[in-house]
Amino acid sequence: MPEHVHLLVWPREEQYSMDAFLQSLKRPFSSAMKKHFESIQSPILKNLTVQERPGKMVFRFWQEGPGYDRNVWSEKYIRETLDYIHNNPVKRRLVPSPDRWNWSSWKAYDQPDQPVDASLPTVRVLKF
Repeated sequence: MPEHVHLLVWPREEQYSMDAFLQSLKRPFSSAMKKHFESIQSPILKNLTVQERPGKMVFRFWQEGPGYDRNVWSEKYIRETLDYIHNNPVKRRLVPSPDRWNWSSWKAYDQPDQPVDASLPTVRVLKF
């Protein structure tokens, strides 16, 4: 989506910290985006610099708050969640079908034998 991200995450360990995972994902990405915006002198940098408290301005790439986390326990609910994620750009009328949204994982589920679009960034395993 142009202004938000959907992630369906499967923890590798039985015990995990969602807070630690989100921090390991958000902090480095936010830092990289700030450096990128600075390097190209993007005017968006000004819009993403907000007053955290009187006298303290901070760069905020991610929306305040924890997001909308929920646990998915059944295979049926996993499928429903994936369908929701994949159809979100269609519902928003950004594309006519899920396969047309370049940033979607839809093709990996519907066409697993097809090569991944080389122009998209690769996803790496996060360690936290």
